[in-house]
Amino acid sequence: MTEIIKEDPNIRSQMRKGILEYCVLLLLKNERAYPSDIINRLSEASLIVVEGTLYTLLNRLRKEGKLNYEWEESPKGPPRKYFFITDTGKETLNEMSKAWDEIVENVNHFRNLNKEEN
Repeated sequence: MTEIIKEDPNIRSQMRKGILEYCVLLLLKNERAYPSDIINRLSEASLIVVEGTLYTLLNRLRKEGKLNYEWEESPKGPPRKYFFITDTGKETLNEMSKAWDEIVENVNHFRNLNKEEN
């Protein structure tokens, strides 16, 4: 008898939450952005994030000194808050990139072991 395995929606959600900070810092590495622009860019990569989650993350990163913001007048209404990465954020991004590369290498090692065994 074949067992039917249901997809666990929490798996993707938890893994994405773990990389959200890294992705936001990567997005802001070369240019400042308005939060809705960040959400759109994340959505392009199929990382769906709600505004509340993003604002919470942006505020935490700002308090940690990894991001800052500046206000800019908007032609379509009130001024907008544009976030940008700080030097501390760039240092964190470099550390995260090294950690990410190591994690990918480790996971690929085990994935390749499983392919060799089959």
